[in-house]
Amino acid sequence: MIKHILGIGNALTDMLVSLSSDDVLKQYQLAKGSMSLVDSQMQTDVLSSVAGCPYSLSLGGSAGNTIRAMARLGTEVGFIGKVGNDSTGDFYIQALRNVNVAPYILRSENQSGRCLSLVSPDGERTFATHLGAALDLQAHDIDPMIFNGYDCLYVEGYLVQDHDLIHNTMSKAKECGLKVAIDLASFNVVRENRAFLHNLVEKYVDIIFANEEEAHEFSGLNDVMESLHYIGKMCELTIIKTGTKGAIIKRGNEVVEVGIMAAAKRVDTTGAGDFYAAGFLSALCEGMSLRQCGTIGAITAGKVIEVVGTTLGEDAWRDILHLIEKVRKEQYLF
Repeated sequence: MIKHILGIGNALTDMLVSLSSDDVLKQYQLAKGSMSLVDSQMQTDVLSSVAGCPYSLSLGGSAGNTIRAMARLGTEVGFIGKVGNDSTGDFYIQALRNVNVAPYILRSENQSGRCLSLVSPDGERTFATHLGAALDLQAHDIDPMIFNGYDCLYVEGYLVQDHDLIHNTMSKAKECGLKVAIDLASFNVVRENRAFLHNLVEKYVDIIFANEEEAHEFSGLNDVMESLHYIGKMCELTIIKTGTKGAIIKRGNEVVEVGIMAAAKRVDTTGAGDFYAAGFLSALCEGMSLRQCGTIGAITAGKVIEVVGTTLGEDAWRDILHLIEKVRKEQYLF
C-alpha cells in the first residue's frame, strides 16, 4: 500500500496573468490550453505584451503543486527539483519546508525557472515556460538513496521531454521497490513524445493521470472509454479526467465514474489537474475506495479553480478538510 510519495518535476515560480482577451495567444502562436517551452527572450516579449494586466506570483510547477497540496492534506511527501543560486531558489526551498515538504533540491548556476501562466477570460490557462535552472536536473543527479522511505514516485509529465532523466529516474525508483505514477501533463507533450511515453508506461508506470485530450493523443482513440481500456491494459490504475463531467477511473476490472464538485466561481483552471491528483493520491494513501479517491480529487480541484493561481487560503483548506471527513464516512460521494 502507498503511504509516502516523492515527487519529481520542474521547480518553477509561477507568474499568473489574467488576460482580457486571447489576442496574445494568437500573436505568439500559443495553443490555448497547452504548455510551450520558450526561451527567456520570448517570455520577456510575451510579458511586455500583457503589461498592465492583473498578475500574481506563486510557487509553481505541476508536480510541485501536487506535492504541496498533498502535504496540506496530511500526506508525507518529498520533492526533487533544481533551482538557481539566487533569491528565487532560496525562496522556493524555504516555501517547501514551510508546508512540510521534504526538499531534495539541487542548485544550478543558471537562474531559477519561471512559468508564465496566461489565464483566458473563460478561466482556461496557457503556459509559456522558461525552465532555466529546472532544465539542468539530469539523470546523474538522482541518487537512489533519495527513494529511501518512499513507496511511490510521482512524475511530472512535462519531464518526459528529457528522455534520459525520466527513464533513468523511473528505472531507479522501480529497482528500489517504488510504485510509479505519472500525469501526462499536456496534449502537445504527449503528441511529441508518444512512442517514448508508451515505452515508459509499459515498463514502469503503475498509475496514470490524463485528461481526455491527453488520453486521445496517447491511445490514438477518440472514444474516452476506449482510451480508458487501452491505457488500463498497460498499468494498474488509470484516471481520465473528463472536464465538467468528472472522471473515469479503472483498476483491473473495476470502472468507476465520478462527478465534479460545482465550483462557486470558475476563476482560473491553473492547477486543477495537479490538485485533482493530490486529492486522489492522498485518499489512495489512506486506502479509500476509488469513488472516495475520485470524490476527494474533485473536491481539491473544485476549490483551486475558485482562485487565481494555486495558493489557497486557510478558509479554503478548512472547507476541503471538512468535506474530506464527510467522504471518509461516505456521507459525501459523487
